[in-house]
Amino acid sequence: MTDFSERVESISISGIRKVFESASADAINLGIGQPDFPTPTNARQAAVDAVESGRADAYTGNKGIPELREAIAAKHARDNDLDVDPDDVIATAGGSEALHIAMEAHVDEGDEVIIPDPGFVAYQNLTYLAGGEPVPVGLRDDLTLDPADVEAAITDDTAVFIVNSPGNPTGAVNPEADMREFARIADEHDVLCITDEVYERIVYEGEHRSPMEFAETDNVVLVNACSKAYSMTGWRLGWVTGSTRRIERMLRVHQYVQACASAPAQYAAAEALSGPQEPVGEMVEQFEARRDVLVDALRDMGLDVPSPQGAFYVMPEVPEGWVDEVLSRDVVVVPGDAFGAQGEGYARISYAASMDDIEAAIDVMREATAAVR
Repeated sequence: MTDFSERVESISISGIRKVFESASADAINLGIGQPDFPTPTNARQAAVDAVESGRADAYTGNKGIPELREAIAAKHARDNDLDVDPDDVIATAGGSEALHIAMEAHVDEGDEVIIPDPGFVAYQNLTYLAGGEPVPVGLRDDLTLDPADVEAAITDDTAVFIVNSPGNPTGAVNPEADMREFARIADEHDVLCITDEVYERIVYEGEHRSPMEFAETDNVVLVNACSKAYSMTGWRLGWVTGSTRRIERMLRVHQYVQACASAPAQYAAAEALSGPQEPVGEMVEQFEARRDVLVDALRDMGLDVPSPQGAFYVMPEVPEGWVDEVLSRDVVVVPGDAFGAQGEGYARISYAASMDDIEAAIDVMREATAAVR
């Protein structure tokens, strides 16, 4: 009798989904990781035009349409001072597929993958699916990943380490000095750095920098997506870029698991990346205002809250029972241990919700805080 693979038995539905499924339909959702803004109108229209003209009827090339890959290359030149060849880009079904094919192309059975803890839920499980062993590394007090801790965790079995700045679930932003160190570590130890930069446009203080800017070898692969910056989570459009030889290996995986990203989404993404960027700035301004209200309120409750410099999450340290008290009052937040063992005692709160919902949720959190103290 055919049994299930050990790989699939090693993973489970994420703790985030479990929280969502247990919440009532009327709950205020501060657990979700998607912007509450519309996709820019010009991007939507580009998809409509592609569908109506018939350009979206067929498969695209495996790497994606030339217009999109050229727009991605131009975006990296504009925003990151990176010289990216459009031929060294693969358009993917969201950032998650980009992470998946990067792992599959570089991780063998038993290889170690160093991941931030707490960190994005996919990192550990994609490692297991690739046959690897996740090596969680805890964060600094400000919830950034310390390059020194990554370097100390490297062994002869290490294949990959993952950097995520701005971070999910923390909102923390690593400074340039850290990114230079991550690049040095990848170069000197001949280990691949996968840099997950899907939140790079959502920064309030400091500056987003990429390890790819500073690497002297091709040991950095960059993952990004339109999901967060352009409020396109449902379009499922991401990308991965790296050296020609690394892209060729990742393409081998992509062509069999996906063939190509959705054609309408590719046309929408090309327009989002190359068209007016004002909607991004306007969205970030609103996120910052919401962040300030939420952080101030949590601190007024006596909670220890590192101020997030990016993304749209805050991760306070909370008393035992706090998350359950909040959930029981129909406000969805995510327990920190859904993101790794080091997240125990924390909660991830998303402020990708209206100010009215955030203020109503704050009242609930005050009640919950009083109930557990």
